[in-house]
Order: sequence, then C-alpha cells, then structure tokens
Amino acid sequence: MTADILQVRRDGDFSYPIIFRKDFSDLSAQLKRLEFSGRKFCIVTDSTVAPLYLNTVKKELERCACFVTSHVLPAGEENKTLEQVQGIYQHLIEMHFDRKDFLVALGGGVVGDMTGFAAATYLRGIDFIQVPTTLLAQVDSSIGGKTGVDFLKYKNMVGAFHQPRMVYMNVSTLCTLPLEQFSCGMGEVVKHGFIRDASYSRWLYENRAKILALDTDTLSEMICRSCVIKKTVVENDPTEQGERAVLNMGHTVGHAVEKLKDFRLLHGQCVAVGTVASAYLSMRRGMITVEEYENVKQLLEAFGLPVSTDGLRAEEVLSVTKSDKKMEQGRIKFILMKEPGYAVVDKTVTDEELLTAIREILE
Repeated sequence: MTADILQVRRDGDFSYPIIFRKDFSDLSAQLKRLEFSGRKFCIVTDSTVAPLYLNTVKKELERCACFVTSHVLPAGEENKTLEQVQGIYQHLIEMHFDRKDFLVALGGGVVGDMTGFAAATYLRGIDFIQVPTTLLAQVDSSIGGKTGVDFLKYKNMVGAFHQPRMVYMNVSTLCTLPLEQFSCGMGEVVKHGFIRDASYSRWLYENRAKILALDTDTLSEMICRSCVIKKTVVENDPTEQGERAVLNMGHTVGHAVEKLKDFRLLHGQCVAVGTVASAYLSMRRGMITVEEYENVKQLLEAFGLPVSTDGLRAEEVLSVTKSDKKMEQGRIKFILMKEPGYAVVDKTVTDEELLTAIREILE
C-alpha cells in the first residue's frame, strides 16, 4: 500500500496533496503544477538541517520562484519560542514579503510548527508548505494544520490551525536521521496502529527488521499507511472538536513527563511512556487484556522506545497534566484503547485512576 500522492480533503474538497518522493528533484514541478510558481519563497530551517538540505532545496525552488531567501533557526525544542518566531517575522518584513508569498518549512516537527505558526499570523495569514525531514514530522506534525510554539515550557500552548498548501516528503532524508530521532518518530507511527488499525500494528512488528534497517520501500509503505490514518482522522475533524483528539494518545502524560524532564527526553520517547500509561488504564478498565497490554509495550520496545521513566513523582506528573491544553471544563480528555486498534476519547478518568497509571510508568 504505497501511493505517490495522497489528497487531504476538507469540507468535501481537495485541500492539499501529500507527495511521496525519494529526492527533492520533483519539488519545483509540483509547485508549478499547483500554480504556486513566480512568487517569493522563504525557507525556514534549523542549524542541523541547513547544512544537509538547504542548498539543494533552495536551488530546486529557484527553478520556479521569483526570489528565494532563507532563515535558519537554532535547532532544538528549547528554541520553540515566540522570540524565535519574531525573528521569522523580522526576516519576512526586511525581505518585503506580502500575502501572495510563501514560507517553506524544511526540517522536523519544531521547524514545521514554528513556520506554520509564523505563516498563520504574519499579515494575518500567508501560505506555506511542509517539507518534513524527520520521521516524526513526516507521519505526524506536517499533516493536519496544527501549528504553534511552547510557552513557559508548556507544549504548544500558543498556536493556530493553519493548513499547509502542500506536504512534500523526501523519504531518503531519513537516512541522515540519528537513530534516536528515528526511534522518536516510531513513537507516533506505533500510536497510529493502536488508535485505528490493529493490522498495522502487526505489520510493524513483522517488518521491524526492515524498518530498522531503513529499507526505503518498507519505509515508504509505513509512512504512507501512517499518513492515511492521520489524514482520515484529520478530515473527519479538522479543528479537533471530537474524533481528532484520539491522535493525542499518550500525549497528556507524555507532555507532563517532557516538561518535568526539562525536554531531556525526546517528544516521541515521552509519548511512548504516556502511551503505556494509557494502555495500562485501558487494561485496568477491562477494555484490553493483560496480554494485549504487554503487546503494546513489546511493540514500543521493539523500536527502541522507553516504556517507563525515572526521577519523577506521580503527584507532580498529575499536577502538570492539569495545565495541559487538552483540559476541557476542568476534565482531562484522556485517550483509551476501547480495543486493540481502536481508541476513544474519555472524559471520566479520575485523578486516582490517572495516578495509578502514572505510577505504572515510573521506575
């Protein structure tokens, strides 16, 4: 199941394409096909990605743009701030960008979120495209239009929904990704199977050797299957009024762990730990069996993801979850597995239940 292009729909119409390629050589042609040529482009990237891909992408864009510039952010989650977004604004103002011009997010989830937020707010909204270079960004953050920055170390507390005009995925960029970052992305990949497709979870386990060996064809199929799940959920609920919240499985506890660990653990690692808490609570409620709970941990561990963490107190993790943006009328919207391969939103999880689940993932 591998496609060259997927279309993400909104309100019954084609909204934007997700394009799968093995290099950047088709980028300008795709922009021309969508009639985005002849405009100014600003590539926003970071200090890690810029030496690898900035010149290649810039040369490709110069084939269809009237002007191409770039703005390089310091790499790292700790730089996902309003201050750094202000730097993007300043660069766009100095380069005389107007509402017809484009931003290009070249990098991982942090770059994509910040670029999208800058696009959503500069001149009250300009267009942007996503060119994700990490697994996490390719299967998750580049799709769906969520943009934002962290505020006082609270994850994505300031943001906006702003859909990209195109997502261009060069799968070969994963070959330059550090193993830890690849594993981080697998946290989101594995989650997709848990929330919507049990057969996908089995496929991931059966193909784990090829995936970890970075077999391009297997990676292409995996990324495509994950994108189909994400786009389907996003199409059904573009602004997270209901079903889309299932994509947040593992995130409520995961974000609390991430903040309390002062971002020393990667996002995908924290989501993995949070997913175990969710699966444990699902087991305690009788939704999944003990064996199915153990299968969740086995699949996460197969891709080098943690299933527990240390150095934290359950009460402080619970306290931080109360500041999560997913709170609704004082209740946490917690994601539980109704059965393997199907997750639901639950607003009835008590503090006592959550504490029990948190203790399960603390060493």
